[in-house]
Amino acid sequence: MKIQTLKITLEDKILVDISLNIDKSIALVGQSGSGKSLTLKALLGMLPESMKCELICNSNFELKAGDTISFVPQNPFTALSPLTKIKKQFFISQEKQKKLFLQVGLDTDLLDRFAPELSGGQLQRVVIAMALESSPKLILLDEPTTALDPDTRILILNLLKKLQIEMGFKILFVTHDMNSAKSLCEDLCVIKDGLVVENGKMSDILKNPHAEYTKTLIEANFANREFRK
Repeated sequence: MKIQTLKITLEDKILVDISLNIDKSIALVGQSGSGKSLTLKALLGMLPESMKCELICNSNFELKAGDTISFVPQNPFTALSPLTKIKKQFFISQEKQKKLFLQVGLDTDLLDRFAPELSGGQLQRVVIAMALESSPKLILLDEPTTALDPDTRILILNLLKKLQIEMGFKILFVTHDMNSAKSLCEDLCVIKDGLVVENGKMSDILKNPHAEYTKTLIEANFANREFRK
């Protein structure tokens, strides 16, 4: 799919003006305030009413949040209700829930648990299972591994790669972690102040970044330094 135009404005100010080709998997990176979160909100139809959005997309499926598009948030600890059993937070039958749990590597007995009883890695797998319940064509990932320890982060990334092969969905991965981006995505799009400064194959850009901004982000290893502020 190709997002030919995504333009977000607030009054007379342009906040985001990008185009984006989501072939299989692409990481969207940039400093805080660069427009990454606004891009996700626009695709999910969650922008504030004060903002205007122009979206022109060439795709073989309709962009519809909760149907063809699913979302995996950054923090699994706040994504689920702590007072409701896991099985009650799905919109599909328990039989289908169990099938999804097996796909994401969870014991089906956890469906009868409450969120605070699960580990961070287990909760993130639950959230991924929920994102898959509509059999989406596109999954938006908002730094879904930042709240996890390094070993669990690797497990979740490997799980997402496995699920993508099995189910064929596309991935748009917003992250500050270049190692995670490199591990999961084939393509990379770097944005600054709502504009694309570099876009192409992940391996090519990492090997030979053209924009100084991209070079700075890569050298900073922006999972750990000032770009997290």
